[in-house]
Amino acid sequence: MNPDALQTLLNAIAIGEITPNTALEKLKHLSFEPVADFAKIDHHRYLRTGFPEVIWGPGKTPEQIKQIMTTMASHCPVVMATRIETEIAQQLEIEIPSLIYYPTARICALKTGELPSQGLGVISVLTAGTADLPVAEEAAITAQLCGFKVQRLWDVGVAGIHRLLSHRELISQADVLIVVAGMEGALPSVVAGMVDCPVIGVPTSVGYGTSFGGVAPLLTMLNSCATGIGVVNIDNGFGAAILAGQILRTGQRLAKKIL
Repeated sequence: MNPDALQTLLNAIAIGEITPNTALEKLKHLSFEPVADFAKIDHHRYLRTGFPEVIWGPGKTPEQIKQIMTTMASHCPVVMATRIETEIAQQLEIEIPSLIYYPTARICALKTGELPSQGLGVISVLTAGTADLPVAEEAAITAQLCGFKVQRLWDVGVAGIHRLLSHRELISQADVLIVVAGMEGALPSVVAGMVDCPVIGVPTSVGYGTSFGGVAPLLTMLNSCATGIGVVNIDNGFGAAILAGQILRTGQRLAKKIL
């Protein structure tokens, strides 16, 4: 943040030229912070969107990830880096002893505090099979680190649909459902026909040759005859979690307006 710009803004508030609410809107779009010559950190993303910036791991060196995480940690209580493989995480843990690694989700987190609880609402994450767990855990851990309550239900695909049906009560408790499936990707359609809440379909790249690396389940979900389904990109557990969180936060905001 440019100190001169901030000082000008604070002076304007002090003399009554602008209101605190107007100042908040301006703060949402103030400057970013460069890290060496390879990154520019958006510290105000949380103000604008309700969620802090998250680091995409692939393509970055361990040293770059370390520098970005430690810089962000001085501004945000929880810093996340996604798609971090085990060998990279081990290198980062040497440099950042307080780092937390979630191996199935492939997420690294640096916590200096906690993000505020996001209030009421449950995000339930379902998988069709065990092979879908890395994507599902990416969604679940992302949602938890963002302050949401999460429940998990694994390996309830349509090939043994009695497994899904035996958990009808648990599924009905969800306020948003994230349904992760590869192969033919039929599970979100089945689940959406059972519940009265939004369903987010996440196709995975799990499957035989004609699943085309997740294209087949993606098309199945997009072509679903069940209503109330939104679909994110292949293997995008992170994106599904943020979308689920935005749905819950919007519902809570609307509820406050009614009150």
